[in-house]
Amino acid sequence: MPVDMKTTMKTSMKTTKANKDVSARGHRVRSVLRRSASVATALGILAVGAGLAAPARAAGRAPTCELRENIQLRDAIGNVFTKALYCDNLPSDVYARADFASPVTGWLKMSPSWFPCFTTGPADTQGDKTWYYTQGDQVGTMPKIKGWGVVPAEVVRLPAGTQRPYPDLPRCPWF
Repeated sequence: MPVDMKTTMKTSMKTTKANKDVSARGHRVRSVLRRSASVATALGILAVGAGLAAPARAAGRAPTCELRENIQLRDAIGNVFTKALYCDNLPSDVYARADFASPVTGWLKMSPSWFPCFTTGPADTQGDKTWYYTQGDQVGTMPKIKGWGVVPAEVVRLPAGTQRPYPDLPRCPWF
């Protein structure tokens, strides 16, 4: 056979083998997807069933919020805190200073979070002038301070009727 014919036959055989491999992989992928869909459907049914059996009070649970002592939190500039508020929170920008115009140092994305001290600043949308110091879950424009900054009081989910700032939480000494 001429060289060109050998090359053509080898290429054709490789292409056929590759098509079979792709087809086999496609079958495996479809099979995995079908199994995943079956498992997801079963879990969905279980989750719906569990939701129906859950007590009504679980849906309206009170926010997690308590003052914890004898802990050790250290911020990016070396401040050490031995007491902090541990509360549920809303997602929020974290600001360098208690001012909505200051740089965003990070973002609170998860809940609950630690709030070791408070300061005061401009009123939030609820008229509260308390701001809580915390560390964002994601770092923003000032990476050296690792997301540390303040959030307005309306972000921190205190139990109904709790005064702000939270009782016995220390004022941030540098503000």
